[in-house]
Amino acid sequence: MKKFFHYINNEVLVKAANLNTANISVKIIAGILISKFIAVFIGPEGMALIGNLRNILSTLQSMAIAGLYNGVVKLIGKCKNNLVALTNTLSTVFYLGFFSSIILAFICYYNAEYINGLIFLNNNYTYVIETMAIVLPFYALNMFAFSIMNGFSKYRILLVINITGQILGLLVTLLLIKQENIDGALVAVVITPALNLLITIVGIAFRKNLMAHIRITQITISVLRKLSPYMVMALVSSIALPIIYIIIRNYLITEIGIKEAGYWTAVTRVSDYYLMFINSLMALYILPRFAELKSRKEFRKEVFSFYKTVLPVFALILGIIYLSRSLLVNLLFTEEFRSIEDLFGYQILGDFMRVMSMVIAYKFLAKKMFTHFIIIEVFLFVIMYFSSIYLIDVFGLKGAVMGHCLSYFMHFGIVLLIFGSSLFGVLNEEGLDEY
Repeated sequence: MKKFFHYINNEVLVKAANLNTANISVKIIAGILISKFIAVFIGPEGMALIGNLRNILSTLQSMAIAGLYNGVVKLIGKCKNNLVALTNTLSTVFYLGFFSSIILAFICYYNAEYINGLIFLNNNYTYVIETMAIVLPFYALNMFAFSIMNGFSKYRILLVINITGQILGLLVTLLLIKQENIDGALVAVVITPALNLLITIVGIAFRKNLMAHIRITQITISVLRKLSPYMVMALVSSIALPIIYIIIRNYLITEIGIKEAGYWTAVTRVSDYYLMFINSLMALYILPRFAELKSRKEFRKEVFSFYKTVLPVFALILGIIYLSRSLLVNLLFTEEFRSIEDLFGYQILGDFMRVMSMVIAYKFLAKKMFTHFIIIEVFLFVIMYFSSIYLIDVFGLKGAVMGHCLSYFMHFGIVLLIFGSSLFGVLNEEGLDEY
């Protein structure tokens, strides 16, 4: 435990304190309250439908910003002191995001009935899809503003905006759920991300001079070339996984029942809460650290340092969650969700393997191994789909979490095969092998 706190204090906490810790804490508290309201006022059936809507919204949001966010943050961070390069970057990103979000909004609006059938099956919530289409450009604009502030390292402003947005979104969501039940919850899911734009506009109002650098004549192909690998990686991850979740959830609905699909959605939401912290820790430290490494020796040292310090603490937390799952169900949901206790074991084990795998796989991003990244991600999604469907047929609801667990076991195995020589191979005398 001492090693863990030393690792956090020296490597992570200084970077995370200004932005992530408070923001993620507020996000988790908001998520817990929303989950409780959904459980009390709507039940597992509503949980399943809301899960599908969240997944499709996540996919469309990534498409609306063309997967640009992380790439823009990195590019602005590099060129913020070069006026010409900054102007080209801001102009290209703004207009690309603007046109992609408008086109996507029109497509969604005029195909709302078709999308409704995909995610709500026999339920008619077409107006929710139409509302989502209308607010998509506002979400894209908000994320564009976020990427600029992040690129300029405006962490304090981002912190205030994020926390304020979370609180506003929470209040709106709870009010709508209480007043309108499932309809209110669905509307809240699609409008709350766009509400952040109002707060963001106030937060960046003093930076009006940035708008002068956004010109349609400054769109450049070179910026697109630099961003294209990040766009492809982001789109593959952010589109494929939510779509797989929708397919699995719909299969549960049709083959077992909508309540069971709601139970699976509930346990995945719990999983999302504790993964937020570990994911932010890795994004803050592991990714930039791996980008700096020059040898296999350094890579090996960082991976095993994480395994020795952070992973045991994460495992301990997962163990506590598993042992207290009955209490968590009471806290987060209602007695109607009691059967999800049987799902925690495989879900937690799968998440543990997911983190073990992600630590090593961050090398794909750090060293721009884009082809490897895409192949491995596609492999994961294909395995997750087929294993989940097969195991659901054999074991019922538990098969969904068993498929999750099996998928990340196999993902970890493939990652180990690719980086086995870097982690376990013989180093040269100086230890300076390129890794």
